[in-house]
Amino acid sequence: MRKIISASICFLLFMYTGSIASVKYLEIRGKKLTSNKPPFTFLIPAEFYLIHHYSHENPKDSSLTRVYFFIKEKNKQVEEMLIVQIADKTNPQAGPMTIPPLKPYTEKRMHLKSKIKKGDLEVDYLIQLMGWNPDSPSLQPIIKKDITIPHHWALQGQFQFAYLGEHGVNVRYSKDINSFGLKISQEGKDWERDSISGNEKRIFGTFQKSFMEMVNSIALRNP
Repeated sequence: MRKIISASICFLLFMYTGSIASVKYLEIRGKKLTSNKPPFTFLIPAEFYLIHHYSHENPKDSSLTRVYFFIKEKNKQVEEMLIVQIADKTNPQAGPMTIPPLKPYTEKRMHLKSKIKKGDLEVDYLIQLMGWNPDSPSLQPIIKKDITIPHHWALQGQFQFAYLGEHGVNVRYSKDINSFGLKISQEGKDWERDSISGNEKRIFGTFQKSFMEMVNSIALRNP
């Protein structure tokens, strides 16, 4: 029995230290996100906290992807969500890591798509309307922690960049359209690029401003 207990403790300790190792590469303090692998920082529009993280290997791509879920919630309901995915090259003999271009869920709900140079980085970004889906398998770990993800429309900003051919970074920031405190339409067609107006357009402008501040704040750090 003692050997079994000791083995269980060792296993749990291994899992715990593995978790710590994953988290130590990335942290949020206040409104600043810092990544140590690869080394960069950017400012975020709200004070988020880490709710879930995991990693998975991609043998065909010779990489390992780390995924971090951060949320801002009110009364146990998500208002804003930040998902950071970082792919690390695992085979030094493999070619430089590349990432596919960003694509919207649908063109008519994409409001902005462009690129910006940040030093040696080329950052690809877009803003679109999307629907939060609480039934999504990737969000179940959040649901299981007694946090509600409303089945609402949300504005989402994405940006991504490749770092020296060794890492690929993808960030998705989304905010519930109902959390802005204005009377708005719940119909997706009223948020489409060619028909948006009134409070919907005001909310989009506010979201775009905060998202672009995040993109413009991306800065490389010394390794």
